[in-house]
Amino acid sequence: MSDDAKREALMHQMKWTGHDSEKSHEIYHEDAVLEFPQSGERFVGKQTFQTWREKYPADVKFKVRRISGSGDFWVGEQLASYNGGPWMFGVSLHPFRGDKVALERIYVMEGFDAAAWRSEWAEMFDPLASVAL
Repeated sequence: MSDDAKREALMHQMKWTGHDSEKSHEIYHEDAVLEFPQSGERFVGKQTFQTWREKYPADVKFKVRRISGSGDFWVGEQLASYNGGPWMFGVSLHPFRGDKVALERIYVMEGFDAAAWRSEWAEMFDPLASVAL
C-alpha cells in the first residue's frame, strides 16, 4: 500500500469517526489494539473497541490538523470537542501492518496559554486550524 493510500485511509477513518462505525473501522486489522496511555486502557480486537466507541456516552466532534508519516508508521494530529466543550489536542500513533492499522495509541490533552516570558522568541499560530476532510 502506498504512502498516499495510507494517508487517504487515515483521512477516511477520521472523517467517519463518530458518524459511521463501519466505515471508520475499515482501516483496522481484526486483531488491532487501541491504547490510551494516559488512562492505562487497552482494547484488544477491532470489534471490542468498535463496540466501545458505538456506546460512547458523549457527543464527540473531531477536526484533523495534520497527518504525517511514511511506510508503516503514521501520526495523526487532531482536535476533539466533547459535548460542545472546548477543543482538546490529540495525537494518535498508527503503526500499520501491511495495508491496515495494527495499533492505535491516542494521547489527548487540554490546551494552555502561552507564557508571556518567552514571547520574544515565539511565533504564534492558530492552534485550532484544521484540514478539510
